[in-house]
Amino acid sequence: MSTTNHGEYYIPEPSKWPIVGTIALTTTVIGAVNTIHAGGEINLLLPVGLLLIAYLLFGWFGAVVDESMAGKYNEQVDRSFRIGMLWFIFSEVMFFAAFFGVLFYVRVFIMDWLAGGSNNAMTHELLWPGFEAVWPLLTNPDNAAVAGPDKAMGPTGLPAINTAILLLSSVTVTIAHHALRQDHRKPLIIWLAATVALGMIFLFFQVEEYVYAYRELGLTLDSGIYGSTFFMLTGFHGMHVTIGTTMLLVMLVRAIKGHFTSDNHFAFEAVAWYWHFVDVVWLGLFIFVYWL
Repeated sequence: MSTTNHGEYYIPEPSKWPIVGTIALTTTVIGAVNTIHAGGEINLLLPVGLLLIAYLLFGWFGAVVDESMAGKYNEQVDRSFRIGMLWFIFSEVMFFAAFFGVLFYVRVFIMDWLAGGSNNAMTHELLWPGFEAVWPLLTNPDNAAVAGPDKAMGPTGLPAINTAILLLSSVTVTIAHHALRQDHRKPLIIWLAATVALGMIFLFFQVEEYVYAYRELGLTLDSGIYGSTFFMLTGFHGMHVTIGTTMLLVMLVRAIKGHFTSDNHFAFEAVAWYWHFVDVVWLGLFIFVYWL
């Protein structure tokens, strides 16, 4: 951000974007709910809402970029942006903590209760006498009604490759950041482009992993608690990788246009923070979903 106007706090002109955001989000939610109730048949409001969200993001962030490039922001605004980004990442930490908490609760408590532990012998004997608490759960308590997967997804193969890809992407985005701080434009663009490419490769391999899980392992969203927690955690993470890769791509375009300097590049820093957060979450997934 520009460090001019130290004694003033920039207040933007009245904007249409908050009301556009309200309409876009409401339309998207109503369309998504109607799509679910229709058994997957796409409701017209869903694509309309998504288009409105795209319009909102391009317009609102574009306005922020224009204000920043015009030198309207000062150190106080910069601190506000940093605090806001930290709170956003904290909210994302709590988002994934809830899902990891579900996995922990199922594996530590529910599995034990169904198997007769913790003074629940009668529950086990009366409801599921043949149930064994083994994770990953391939044989559900009522396997005739909800068939479990044929095999579990192990940590080797595509999961291990994707782990290496994300760890490497953390290195490349850090190198790009150091290049930016030294005003080395060419290395910045090269390493940032490499990070974007690694993010896309990760997403490609994740799609391949899902296809393999459905076709070869019988591991689906309908295969019981193991399948639902697997796709819930990895799917939401994949969504965040998609968002992060898109943001990195925007940063790449802005870097090519020469928008950043060594002392004015918080947008890049914010995206780098988010990308490192996504990488850390994946390490947790790799350990607790694939490995243990």
